[in-house]
Amino acid sequence: MRIAQIAPLYEAVPPKFYGGTERVVSYLTEALVELGHEVTLFASGDSVTSATLEAAWPRALRLDPSIRDSLAPHMLLLEQVRRAASDFDVLHFHLDYLPFAMFSDIGTPSVTTLHGRLDLPELQPVFDRFDQSAVVSISQSQRMPLPQAKWLGTVYHGLPQRLLSPQPHCEPEYLAFLGRICPEKRVDTAIRIAAMSGLPLKIAAKVDNVDRDYFKSEIEPLLRLAHVEFIGEIDEARKPEFLSRAKALLFPIDWSEPFGLVMIEAMACGTPIIAFNRGSVPEVIDPGITGYIVEDEHGAVAALQRLDELSRDEIRAQFERRFTAQSMARAYVEKYEALIAGHGLRRTLHSVAAG
Repeated sequence: MRIAQIAPLYEAVPPKFYGGTERVVSYLTEALVELGHEVTLFASGDSVTSATLEAAWPRALRLDPSIRDSLAPHMLLLEQVRRAASDFDVLHFHLDYLPFAMFSDIGTPSVTTLHGRLDLPELQPVFDRFDQSAVVSISQSQRMPLPQAKWLGTVYHGLPQRLLSPQPHCEPEYLAFLGRICPEKRVDTAIRIAAMSGLPLKIAAKVDNVDRDYFKSEIEPLLRLAHVEFIGEIDEARKPEFLSRAKALLFPIDWSEPFGLVMIEAMACGTPIIAFNRGSVPEVIDPGITGYIVEDEHGAVAALQRLDELSRDEIRAQFERRFTAQSMARAYVEKYEALIAGHGLRRTLHSVAAG
C-alpha cells in the first residue's frame, strides 16, 4: 500500500525531546515500513525516517526563532501533499481539522487522526460542516464531545517494542512525574501526593513558553521543597532508567486527556501508574495489573500503599499485549483498507448514477 503520513511541522519526526504527536507519527511510520508498505513522510527537513522523506520546511518550527506565523509553513505543506495526492492509495493527516476543506473532494482517500482535545465549543461548527471528513480518535473518551464527526474508529497509541524497557539494575526509589508542566497536568497535585506519602518526587518535564508564567508563579516555588527534584526535559535515551527507578508514575490530570503517552512509556519500563479517573485513563490502565485509578489525592496515597501487589514483569507484558507500535500500525492498516474500499464503492455508485 502506498501511504502518505503528514505530520505537523512544530517538531521534527521524531522530536528531539517532547512532542507527542510527532513522536507517534514516527512510531507509526516506522512500523508501517516494517510491515512492508511504501510510506512517504511529509514533515520538517530535520526529521529522520526509514520512509521516503518529503521536507515541507527546512527544520522544526520550534527550533526556528525567526518563525512568527506557524500557519504559513503548514499551508505550504498542505499544497505539497495536494499536488502529490494521486501518487498514494491513502493520505493520513495528523494536522487536526486543517486538511478538511482542501481535501474534501480529492480523488485519494484521506483520514485524519485527531490528537488533541475536542471539547472546545468552536470545534462544533467545524465538524458540523465537515461531517464527511473521515477521522480516527485515540480513545473513546476523546470523541465524546463530537458525536457528529465521521469516526472510522479508535486506534490507541503504541511504542516500538524495544524502545523502552525495564532496567534490571535499577532499584525503585522515588515517585516520577514525566511530560509537560501546565495547569491541566497538575504537577502541583503530584507534589502534594508525594509529600503526603513521605516519598521523594522527581519531575522530568518540559515547560512551554505559553506556560512559563504559570511555572514561575505556581510551580517554581514548590520545587524548593525538600522532597522534590526538578530534572527538566529528558530525551528517550534517559527515560528507561528514569522510569525504572520510579516506584510509580504519578498522572494526576485535571482534564480529559485524549490518551497520555507517558502512561504506556511507564508500562514499557514495568513501572506502575497512579492516575486520576479522567479522560482516557480507564481505557489505558488495567486496575490491579498496570496500576491504579483513583479519584483524588487521598486515593492516590492509599494506592501507593498497594504497589507491592503489582508485578513489574506483568506490567511490561501487558504493554506488549496492548500498546506496541506494530499493533497500532496493523490497526491503522485495517482503517486504511476500509476507507479505500468505501471510497471505491462511492465512486462506482456515483458513476452508475451519472450514467
